Amino acid sequence: MKEKLEALRREALDRIAQASDDQALEEARVAYLGKKGGVTEILKGLKDLPGAERKEVGQLANEVKRELFEAINAQKEALIDQKTILAHPLDLTRPGTPVARGGLHPITQMMFDLNDAFQSMGFEIFREDDITSEKYAFDNLNFPPNHPARETMDTYWLEGTEEKRGAERLALRPHLTGASVRYLMQHGAPARFIYPGSVFRNETTDARHERAFTQYEALIVDRDFSFASGQLLINTILEKVFGHPVRTRMRAGFFPFVEPGFEIDMECQVCHGEGCKVCHQIGWIEVMPGGSPHPNVLKAAGLDPSIWSGFYINIGLDRLVMMRYEVDDVRLFHSNDLRFLSQFH
Repeated sequence: MKEKLEALRREALDRIAQASDDQALEEARVAYLGKKGGVTEILKGLKDLPGAERKEVGQLANEVKRELFEAINAQKEALIDQKTILAHPLDLTRPGTPVARGGLHPITQMMFDLNDAFQSMGFEIFREDDITSEKYAFDNLNFPPNHPARETMDTYWLEGTEEKRGAERLALRPHLTGASVRYLMQHGAPARFIYPGSVFRNETTDARHERAFTQYEALIVDRDFSFASGQLLINTILEKVFGHPVRTRMRAGFFPFVEPGFEIDMECQVCHGEGCKVCHQIGWIEVMPGGSPHPNVLKAAGLDPSIWSGFYINIGLDRLVMMRYEVDDVRLFHSNDLRFLSQFH
């Protein structure tokens, strides 16, 4: 039986090596490894052999079976390679495939441009972790205990900390503003700094909203900082970013961390004030809240509000990018569609 197996091995390996197409290779497989193939028949007959011989022949048969499977797979790969070469013969005179050109994501590019603009005016860049706590995201920022933003409808609380409070209740950062108190506690005042980063909110996506998006905050804390200086800061930054003066307006708005607070709008750059779906047909789009830091926020940072004041803005970076490139749906920038993103390189 062992001699028969060895002869079958040599015959099968030779036939597999000679197979010149997929059909011949499949016929060889069926002839030796199919349900009625040579090796299969030997394995079926093992039960009729004496014990010692059965074990020895069985081991050899399995070894032959493994070897034939490997030879068939190797021949299959060789045939595939041969087909590829015949279908696409190598022409050494042809130019090579050009290397794909990469580039910065438009949101990243906008962030770098803003960094350059603010640093030219003496601002420092500050960063913090994406995970924060209720203490820094809400308590230090004068949010009342029953404020709806504390609930899971807006904030992604980390599992296992939902029932805790203060510094022990952790969340994905719902906004960047908590970094202002953290920075002032570390560095004191006067201060002039920016802090870009990603934020996360549990809300419905649409043409103007995403669950994970980029904010860009700036804060000045100084003695007797005027409101007019803050307004000039906004207009200067937008002009630097867009390369031309941009019309802005400021409306009274309520935010727990500023007093007084403002909604700061810019003229829609998609429709240039004519009205479109991005600006809801009004010609203006909100790009940032702003105002003077609330006295309770300054106190949380260890500063005396009777001495220190300032001006704060929170730029919706994704919306600013929409305005720069006149794109009417913010979700396109988060789609990872290289056909869309490559046009900004």
